[in-house]
Amino acid sequence: MSDEVLRSRDGHVEVLTINRPEARNAINLATAQALSQALDECAADDEVWVVVLTASGDKAFSAGMDLKAFAQGEFPATDQGFAGITQRFFPKPLLCAANGSAFAGGFEIVLSCDLVVAAEHAVFGIPEVSRGLVAGAGGLIRLPRRLARAVALEMALTGDALSAARAYELGLVNRVVPVDEVLPTAVALAQRICANAPLAVRVSKKLMLDAMQVDEVSGWALNDEAFFTIAASADALEGAVAFAEKRPPVWQGR
Repeated sequence: MSDEVLRSRDGHVEVLTINRPEARNAINLATAQALSQALDECAADDEVWVVVLTASGDKAFSAGMDLKAFAQGEFPATDQGFAGITQRFFPKPLLCAANGSAFAGGFEIVLSCDLVVAAEHAVFGIPEVSRGLVAGAGGLIRLPRRLARAVALEMALTGDALSAARAYELGLVNRVVPVDEVLPTAVALAQRICANAPLAVRVSKKLMLDAMQVDEVSGWALNDEAFFTIAASADALEGAVAFAEKRPPVWQGR
């Protein structure tokens, strides 16, 4: 197991922890490679239904790119993007437990996740313009899809940060809790997802994200394909039988 990314399992929930608190969990190449490998393995593991991504300590989720490593010639990316995540389509629900501040590439990691639980003191931002740069790991692509255009533009053009409370008001964050409750809350939310059929959950995620990129007519075509695929699954039958028998379903993921 890599020291840069720690792993633990809670039922069908895999917890990945970026483990560089001494560097505010900044991403170097070793961390990017370790996170990419962990996500690859989680995607391929039928026993992993949901993944929670968090970080060590209570100060920072991630400060973004490790500038010291970058100055030595490292670029912390894989073929799946910055940190091995920002250009990845992860097929299973991916939750972020943001234990602290997330700036630049760190915030772009947050934006790569589906749901976000944030500590009360967390702040989020893409301050690259204040350093003569642009947010190049997806922030300028994903922010206007997650926030109103005016808000996204203000963040991008001023470099100003959002508090966790404001991010919650704007719908960017799902929960805001005290820092010691961030990971338990994220795992509980992940377990709530795991109560549902894993194949149906994955197809629902993919359909919703795909439908956002097409017109409504094309969206209906995607919808019909997904519906009839799931309707023929073993889990769809199990759901109906379990309901009729008044018992909890036993999902097989197929």
